[in-house]
Amino acid sequence: MDFTPSEEQRAARDLAARIFGDLATHERLAAAGTGSDAELWKRLGGAGLLEAVAEVGLLGLVLLLEEQGRTTAQVPFAATSVAGVLAIGAFGTREQRETMGPGLGNGSLVAVGAFSATGPGRVRVSDGAETGDGSYACALSGVVPVVPWLRDATHVLVPDADRGLWIVRAGEAGVGVAPVETTAPWAAGRLTLDGARAQRLGGPGPRAYESVRGAATIAYAGLQAGVCAGAVARAAEYTSQREQFGRPLSTKQGVQLRAAEAHMDTEAIRVTAYEAAWRYDRGLPYATHALTAAWWASEAGRRAVHAGQHLHGGVGADLAHPAHRHFLWGRQIDAYLGGGGQALERLGELLVAEEGARG
Repeated sequence: MDFTPSEEQRAARDLAARIFGDLATHERLAAAGTGSDAELWKRLGGAGLLEAVAEVGLLGLVLLLEEQGRTTAQVPFAATSVAGVLAIGAFGTREQRETMGPGLGNGSLVAVGAFSATGPGRVRVSDGAETGDGSYACALSGVVPVVPWLRDATHVLVPDADRGLWIVRAGEAGVGVAPVETTAPWAAGRLTLDGARAQRLGGPGPRAYESVRGAATIAYAGLQAGVCAGAVARAAEYTSQREQFGRPLSTKQGVQLRAAEAHMDTEAIRVTAYEAAWRYDRGLPYATHALTAAWWASEAGRRAVHAGQHLHGGVGADLAHPAHRHFLWGRQIDAYLGGGGQALERLGELLVAEEGARG
């Protein structure tokens, strides 16, 4: 395995780092509240970074999401890259690629995935029929309680109870969106479907669902690596400048050990996300690796952002302090992934099933 970024991946990562660093400032993030930064989103699309996701692959996307996580930039980059650019590129019909591809690439369209951490949910399918472009249309009914970035979405990927995957247009008849408050300010919403028109993404069966959900798991693990790296960097800067009894806090062994543990946790998240993404891009089995990355992102991620806040002392408890944003994002990603216990349970079930298949 070689996780060394290609020239294209390095160029995209460096550009993302500059844009996020320039625009995702504390002042702009505070002003955004629970909404997204429209100017930053437009800048990312105009710079070609959304379009580039199709070229740099999932490993390249993980690199880009690390840069977003470092700054907790408030845009639906992970959601649209996975549920839009990668999903439509891999499983869309020719018409779907032609009608949605350009808008997803420039940011004028925003796709999100209505994926539950516990499984595909209880959305029901009815009134199905073949369409002229070779896809399949139907009506969907059901509720998805929380969908990250739903309030920004123009399109939603919705899995049904049988793990089929469907495209729904936000704002059409039968599609209801209500604001939902989450730990991190991700413009989330509650999705209600009442006979909403939908178009299948991918053929019958769970292949598209499993692939897109797996990519989302890996992508959010990469995002968590960036969030934790940002938390550790802020803590290192603070403890190097803050003095106690005439010496910087960073010279104290207890502070050094706590920071070192958070750094190692961050590296564990990063390397497991890299490996899972690398395998995904090369068409190798990746399901167990994605769940391993999810476990590290949940368990180690929670430890790392807690450490980052703790090392700020009383300042870290200030809801308006930048360090607190990393704490909120880290906890929200943990919740999105379903928690370490659920990832470990799913991983165990998968390993048992694989062992049974070999036996």
